[in-house]
Amino acid sequence: METAAESVVSFAGLLRQFRAEARLTQEELAEAAGLSPRSVSDLERGINRTARKDTAVLLADALSLTGQVRELFVAAARGRAPAAEVLAARPDRAVGGSAAAVTRSLPRDIGGFTGRDAEMARLLETLADVTADGGGPGICVIDGMAGVGKTTLAVHAAHRLARSFPDGQFFLPLHAHTPGQQPVRPADALASLLLTAGVSVQQIPPAVEARAGRWRDHVAGKKVLLLLDDAAGHEQVRPLLPGTPGSLVLVTSRRRLTALEDSAVISLGTLSPAEAVAMLARLAGRPGLGAGDGPAGEIARLCGYLPLAIGMLARQLRHHPARTGTELAAGLAAARDRLAGMRAENLSVASAFDLSYADLGEAQQQLFRRLGLTAGADIDAYAAAALDDTSLEVARGQLDELYDHHLLTEPAPGRYLLHDLLREYARALAAAGSADSGAAAGRLVNYYAHVAAAASRHIATWTTAGGRLPPADPPASAPQLATSSEAATWFESERPNLHAAVNYAATHEMPVHAVAIAAAMGGFLRARGHWDQAAEQYQTALTAAREAGDLPGQAGVLDELGLLQQLTSDYQAAAATLAEAIGLFGELGDLPGQAYALNHLGLVQVDLADYPAAAASHRQALALARDAGDRLAEAVSLIDLGMVQQMTGDYQAATVSYERALPLARSAGSAFDEADALCELGAVQRLTGDYPAAITSEHQALELFRHLGDRLGQAWALDELGRVHQLTGDYPAAAACLAEAIELFRALGNRHGVTKALNSLGELLLRTSAVREAQSRHAEALAIARELGTPDEQARALEGIGRSLLHRAPAEAVAYLRRALEIYQKIGAPAARHVQDTLDSQSP
Repeated sequence: METAAESVVSFAGLLRQFRAEARLTQEELAEAAGLSPRSVSDLERGINRTARKDTAVLLADALSLTGQVRELFVAAARGRAPAAEVLAARPDRAVGGSAAAVTRSLPRDIGGFTGRDAEMARLLETLADVTADGGGPGICVIDGMAGVGKTTLAVHAAHRLARSFPDGQFFLPLHAHTPGQQPVRPADALASLLLTAGVSVQQIPPAVEARAGRWRDHVAGKKVLLLLDDAAGHEQVRPLLPGTPGSLVLVTSRRRLTALEDSAVISLGTLSPAEAVAMLARLAGRPGLGAGDGPAGEIARLCGYLPLAIGMLARQLRHHPARTGTELAAGLAAARDRLAGMRAENLSVASAFDLSYADLGEAQQQLFRRLGLTAGADIDAYAAAALDDTSLEVARGQLDELYDHHLLTEPAPGRYLLHDLLREYARALAAAGSADSGAAAGRLVNYYAHVAAAASRHIATWTTAGGRLPPADPPASAPQLATSSEAATWFESERPNLHAAVNYAATHEMPVHAVAIAAAMGGFLRARGHWDQAAEQYQTALTAAREAGDLPGQAGVLDELGLLQQLTSDYQAAAATLAEAIGLFGELGDLPGQAYALNHLGLVQVDLADYPAAAASHRQALALARDAGDRLAEAVSLIDLGMVQQMTGDYQAATVSYERALPLARSAGSAFDEADALCELGAVQRLTGDYPAAITSEHQALELFRHLGDRLGQAWALDELGRVHQLTGDYPAAAACLAEAIELFRALGNRHGVTKALNSLGELLLRTSAVREAQSRHAEALAIARELGTPDEQARALEGIGRSLLHRAPAEAVAYLRRALEIYQKIGAPAARHVQDTLDSQSP
């Protein structure tokens, strides 16, 4: 029958004990024996269960073993004698023998340890709690993804803290993720600790509970530091914990040990960019590598700031002195498989990830692989359920499992993120695995298209394209978005994912989905100022629609694109795009679509001060809207027609148009168009001298725009408020409104809006006698207006400059005013009368 001693001692444990008693690290023992550190490590981890005779003799020499103990040690190393006999042959290990010397078995510390200041501070706080004599030992769990540097930090911290624990410092690998080795059982871990602490084999009981009690008794009242590395779970750790205060236990794990009570937790993230660059330069032995904007930052970024990856590439540079950092960065950036280059000897980042992946159940592995298919930033449970073709409840559980294994992070509540290298690893697994990857990605795109279409119904879209559903069935689970605020929040959270979905759909024979998502996002992207993203998506969706021969899709996207081009002052392109959209809508017999596109063309014509053409476009749109029975399109047409009437001085007709549009917009439930009508009505009220009514209208419009989160609408209302406040003499309020309007217009990239608000500010400054500053603001507006080719704001800027010069340079002022008058008369603007009056007053 096997004895208790035989059951707890292997040659791996024997070698660890002898090395610990000799106060040698693995590296020091290897150097003394003339072996490689890897050889010692493999023997201690049980990867190599036996050794050659010459290796055993070298180890015995390095450990200063003599006599019978030496002979039995060599025999045990070769598998020809039980390891327990070696211990039994040692007189100082007999029952009742003398106590062992203090154990100091920590691995070698890294001399040039980099970063992690905040984490070290947290560990020192834990030490302070221990020294305060609480109710038990201090426990600090350091968890994190594979390769993030958990063991390195724990060992470094243990060395720094060692003096506070004079009764011993123990290092015990638990091998949750050691290739070819099973995790250490609690019983074997306790035996190893007891042997390392000097307890004889005969005094180690067979049962795990008894061993745990023996261990707790041995360290009771002592101050020891115990580092348990690479724990598989709380069941493996709990029996190893001391039972009395004064000790500190550091635990590293790739899992979140949520069931381990009374433990402080440090979840280790990747390095900061600065820390990563410093680590790369130090390990590469090239101090100048991290200077300035060199390649080190790009290498660190491509490594995802993961210490394991950075270390491997740094050592490549160290061992290849002819290779430059620039070459390494370029090769890494161009590589189709970045992970393949992140290796050192038989170690690699991918193999480290393999061990974490192997921990997962089959369903979790499937979801992890499919997450690699996503091109967006992060994912929530609804999208994961669609991707994995499962229920919302199951998806949430699977995501939480991946999070607990540190294969996902949770940067915001309910939103999960793959590290860049883990995403690449998951994508490679998916490519090498099942053939349903395309179906999974298609389900995700379909989910985004359906929810985006639903969300767009709560956002002012300005077109008929938004809300168009793709032909596929809706997802089984989707968030309920009942308000504009909820819809806008969802759009903002999913914006990068939706952008990626448009690109995927366009290149994977899902053109209707590409159009649906791009169109559904249009109103939100315009309102929030994400105009570059909108333009790119429209072009992508338009190409897909043309390739598929989707005429409704083409018409809708062209209308969206033309409107965006108008807002960005690309008037020539906008006119051509909208003309094409109008033609397609006409071919399709889509009256509302034709009406919206005509209104957008009218906006281009207004900005170019072609008021007769604009009036014709809006009147045609109004007729089409009424023929179609589309009340919202009718409201929009009335608002836009009112703008032309206002610009040409027909204030009574403009007022009628706005007042007719308001109830139509309200009955259609369009808060945006209600705000738009109020904003334009306020402008007419200002022009007709009804300042109190104008202020009321603009405040109502501003409140609605703010509620909608529409930044462009806010800028419009603020500009108008600034103009009316200056007329009432409330100059501070006017200045505040105009400053905010200019900031918004600039942030949005709406240069025509910037010119309007600058001219408004110039007029305010002139009223406050800041004539030189007024001239500067008008000059700035004039330069932009000339570049854009917008005559109305050119004339307004010329008039402002002329008025700022009247008392300083009358002749020059008259020249500017005459140029302004010429433009006003050409476009038919009512401001011509005021300029003419001023010029008449300057005549002798």
